[in-house]
Amino acid sequence: MAKTKGKIRHIAISVPDPWKAAKFYEETFGLERVGETHSKYADGVYLSDGTVNLALLKYNSDEGAGPERGKDYVGAHHIGFWIEDFDKVKADAEARGGKYWMGDPTSSYEVKFRDADNCIFDVSLGGWPGAAQGDAPAATASKEKASQPVD
Repeated sequence: MAKTKGKIRHIAISVPDPWKAAKFYEETFGLERVGETHSKYADGVYLSDGTVNLALLKYNSDEGAGPERGKDYVGAHHIGFWIEDFDKVKADAEARGGKYWMGDPTSSYEVKFRDADNCIFDVSLGGWPGAAQGDAPAATASKEKASQPVD
């Protein structure tokens, strides 16, 4: 098996009520609430199974959600990869038809791209609340990132 350049550690679902959705996933699957976000783009709740961050988001603007979906879209929105080399991944994505969308790797903890089919994906050098970088479960320390606005 080829070595990966990043690990899927973030999945975002656009929902009408993040707190109601969080209760469902907490009670149904035992996910742990690891933080919340309140930004100009979205408000939401972060959950984790110890490895992957699940962001349940209510977008505040069409700009944040992406104009093709709009802020009222409900459903799977994007995935995120925890990476080690931003410049390499950016060059590889662009060489295959991907395009930068928003974010700055020096000032935010995720950067958004669109793939060749216009699907959104994030890359992060530092990860998401409740996500684990390698194969081991996330440490409690990753919760400190929960206050950083994303998505």
